Amino acid sequence: MLIGTSGKGGTFTQDMVEAMGALNEKPVIFALSNLTSHSKCTAEQAYTWTQGHAVFTSGSPFPTVELDGKTLVPGQSNNAYIFLGFGLGVIISGAIRVCDDMLLAASEALAKQVMEEHFAKGLIFQPFTNIRAISARIAAKVATKAYELGLAKYAESCMYTPTYRSYR
Repeated sequence: MLIGTSGKGGTFTQDMVEAMGALNEKPVIFALSNLTSHSKCTAEQAYTWTQGHAVFTSGSPFPTVELDGKTLVPGQSNNAYIFLGFGLGVIISGAIRVCDDMLLAASEALAKQVMEEHFAKGLIFQPFTNIRAISARIAAKVATKAYELGLAKYAESCMYTPTYRSYR
């Protein structure tokens, strides 16, 4: 696995990526730096240099790549996959604190939404075009975890509590 996050473009060289392809059936290339011009390599380079076997994702969108009659779909790994749903889950639960278990719940919820059809296309997440549905499912898991941990107070604040004046 190659993970690039430094913001310096072009640092995944052909030799590096070809070596990954020679050592791994499905080399994982995460060129995560944003902007596209700062990407470690392009999707086309990753696919070409690994004969189409790379699992490629980047911080910015790349177009699909046609290689040997096959359409390869670059993934986009962006913090929006987690943060939108995570924030919504914290808000709807009224959590008084955020903890690691809530972030883990968000990550697990994201991972469970990837289907075999996505893997077959080389994606590690659902397409970003589904972000609203993805975020809603993550939010539900985060809110559930907040309640399990006793950190969610919003539901209690919405409950009617009968309090009567004493007229004695």
